[in-house]
Amino acid sequence: MDVLTGAAPASDSDGGRDLVRAAAENAGAAPIVESLPRGYDTLLTRMFFDVSDEEDDAQLGVPLSGGQWQRLALARAYLRGQRDLLILDEPSSGLDAEAEHEIHTGLRAHRRGRTSLLISHRLGTVREADRIAVLDAGRVTEVGGHDQLLAEDGLYAHLYRIQARGYQDSEEAVPVQAGEG
Repeated sequence: MDVLTGAAPASDSDGGRDLVRAAAENAGAAPIVESLPRGYDTLLTRMFFDVSDEEDDAQLGVPLSGGQWQRLALARAYLRGQRDLLILDEPSSGLDAEAEHEIHTGLRAHRRGRTSLLISHRLGTVREADRIAVLDAGRVTEVGGHDQLLAEDGLYAHLYRIQARGYQDSEEAVPVQAGEG
């Protein structure tokens, strides 16, 4: 069973395995998958077995961290190829800042020329979008580009400034020693 597609392993002769590897590479998931006991043929969950995560039997599946699952989910999006519509719901929520930047840089290139719907509470993530729709209590309350929404000084501007302030306010920042992050 392939870790990205859930299908039986593709033969190398049909190019399927190459597509899976390329998708994993694009999502930064290849090192994760390659380190698994059976590589791309490793079972990833134990939820269907009555075993604990402490048991070391790769035949029963391998537990992954949230960030590792996130990378595999992104690889599945890349596996879809050049589809006209890509929907991404918090695609980098389980990743650190450097990984988030890497993922969004790759996704931006992948989405170029196509329609995509990016759902995110991290407003820095959506600021490059052509159109941003702000939802409040389940209703669209604002629509526009980043600069336009900032100029309108509505909910988007308020939330964006709150998030940006967390990166700008040095008075309230707590110093972190290297290795503590």
